[in-house]
Amino acid sequence: MAGHSKWATTKHKKAIIDSRRAKAFAKYVKGIEVAARAGGPDLDGNPALDLAVTKAKKNSVPNDNIDRAIKRGAGLTGEVIEYTETIYEVRGPQGSALMVECLTDNKNRAAADVRTAVTRSGGTMADSGSVAFLFNRTGLVRLPAEGHTEEEVMLAVLDAGAEDVTQSGDVFEILCDPSDLRAVANALEEAGIEYDTDEMEFVATMKVDLDAKGAKTYFNLEDALEDLDDVQSVYSNVDISAEVLAQLDED
Repeated sequence: MAGHSKWATTKHKKAIIDSRRAKAFAKYVKGIEVAARAGGPDLDGNPALDLAVTKAKKNSVPNDNIDRAIKRGAGLTGEVIEYTETIYEVRGPQGSALMVECLTDNKNRAAADVRTAVTRSGGTMADSGSVAFLFNRTGLVRLPAEGHTEEEVMLAVLDAGAEDVTQSGDVFEILCDPSDLRAVANALEEAGIEYDTDEMEFVATMKVDLDAKGAKTYFNLEDALEDLDDVQSVYSNVDISAEVLAQLDED
């Protein structure tokens, strides 16, 4: 669920992602519950819910989980679902910065858990606004680079509002204004190009290079945050070279 990074498809990151399938399911289930609470259980009459369900299905969330989430969110089970979205700003090793996105039913618990994870993992909590200015809120679509060219992808999404297409490892990343995110995803579907994720993310305006020591601390910090139930996503401005990753693999 941590987006944006060059190493996001390396073996190191894949192992982490694969081990968190249940956590990923929980993220999409929360999104469904929030949308159902806000606009009701009817997908046809609730575009936000329809989108949340589409994303959940695209990420292999079981239909039973989706149906239960809709009913819980809409209040059909007698449960009261009340989530608050909170963003915490964190300073990491060697001048790096992180944005931690939470969706929680207990703000005090989320704040305490994030603070504990950060301080125990080599980071420090930052004042509001002291880190956020290093990021832009951006629509971002990811798809496998294999079988496609950058030009092909750009032609498919240019008229839908895409601002840039870049290759990061074996993945293409399409950046756009958040308001154009749905249009870009639809344009890919119309062009017969399958994509992996379409999300609004915090994208760093400038990256910070980390050495092996800093990278190790960063990964520990990111892992600790990702493991928290209330954390939906973690974004950072770090860049880690292939050489540094190779050093970490040797350890």
